[in-house]
Amino acid sequence: MGGAHKNLIFVYGTLKRNQPNHFLLQDLISSNNAVFIGQRTTRLQYPLVTGLYGIPYLINKSGSGQKIRGELYSVSKQGLVRLDELEGIKVEHYERLLIEVIEEDDGENGVVLAEAYFAHCRFGERLWERRVKFGMCEFGENDGVLYVKPKDRPMFSSVLDEIVAFVESSSND
Repeated sequence: MGGAHKNLIFVYGTLKRNQPNHFLLQDLISSNNAVFIGQRTTRLQYPLVTGLYGIPYLINKSGSGQKIRGELYSVSKQGLVRLDELEGIKVEHYERLLIEVIEEDDGENGVVLAEAYFAHCRFGERLWERRVKFGMCEFGENDGVLYVKPKDRPMFSSVLDEIVAFVESSSND
């Protein structure tokens, strides 16, 4: 394939190394559909919260939350299709949006434009409010332990319906 890695993707949650969905990126790397570039931090602050089943969500509300630490990958078109599938782009679970990332010590010099998977706008901002605007700066290995893989969720679970119901329910129940 060589040289077709064009899409820079910033991952902050279960796709990171030592996290439950990293196997997908490992697959992509071994099939030459992805390359690990390095650790990066968002240039701006964003809310990062976990929702149901320990699923992490970056929320598209820059200026709130904290600067988020994650990893930058260069991914082929094919690889992007697989990631979009995992992230439920078609069903509007996540949306892939532009984000600026930097090397932590590099300040404003090394700003790179990448894309990240944000909680879909249908529920993202309301999830942030339900979480009483308390976000993390990093989805750590201990957070990954709380992640429930799709096969281990209740059989009739639709995470998307559940998260939308969660943000629509009144916050004092």
